Amino acid sequence: MSKYLTNNFSIINLHKKPSLSTEVVTQMIYGESFSILKETKKWLKIKIKEDGYKGYIKNKKFLSFSKATHKIHALKAKIYKFPNFRKKIYELPFCSKIKVIDRNSNFLRFSKGWISKKDVVPVNHKEKNLFRKVLFFKNIKYKWGGKSFKGIDCSALIQLFLNYNNRFCPRDAKDQVKYFKKNIKLNKIKKDDIIYWKGHVALAISNKKLIHAYGPMKKTVIMGINEAINRIEKTAKLKVIGIKRV
Repeated sequence: MSKYLTNNFSIINLHKKPSLSTEVVTQMIYGESFSILKETKKWLKIKIKEDGYKGYIKNKKFLSFSKATHKIHALKAKIYKFPNFRKKIYELPFCSKIKVIDRNSNFLRFSKGWISKKDVVPVNHKEKNLFRKVLFFKNIKYKWGGKSFKGIDCSALIQLFLNYNNRFCPRDAKDQVKYFKKNIKLNKIKKDDIIYWKGHVALAISNKKLIHAYGPMKKTVIMGINEAINRIEKTAKLKVIGIKRV
């Protein structure tokens, strides 16, 4: 059985190779866990427990595997040195997981500080509507490999919300389109259906509109479904390869 460590930093970049100049293939957010495949003084080659993704991260002092009790349900949650709103230390992104070790009437304490109770829910919490909070990410900048309020890409937007609801989802669009089995025709599309192109994905927020982290516009945007399909076909020469219902 693999020995897992838990990421105790807000956001960690995973690089394609052990160099900061190489592509960021994905990110780990606080509370995600990983196993070490290879170790040097400066770098770790790792495999993320939640989705099996592999890459290189800087060799830092990480926590032994820790089972979370709560998760962040705000776009970003402020972490404080004390159980009050005075001294902010840093912020944790949506879907981060923490292990609570103390509490008072308004705050919960974990290894890095105190967080407002309003920003978390129990780790086993599930939304009836999987993508209920997706509009949190409207206008968040597009970032290849990103998966937080600091920047997100198209496939992470889908993966985050399934992970938040304790469901597995592959990291990349090319794997997601194979993983989800229920196919839908365009004229039957409805809210929360997922539209795939080669290397791109969008989420229907109604039978007329979608949201996607869209590289050409450098942010997460809402567009008409037909408008997006026509635009992507015209500019990228790509046609829809699948519409899936989770």
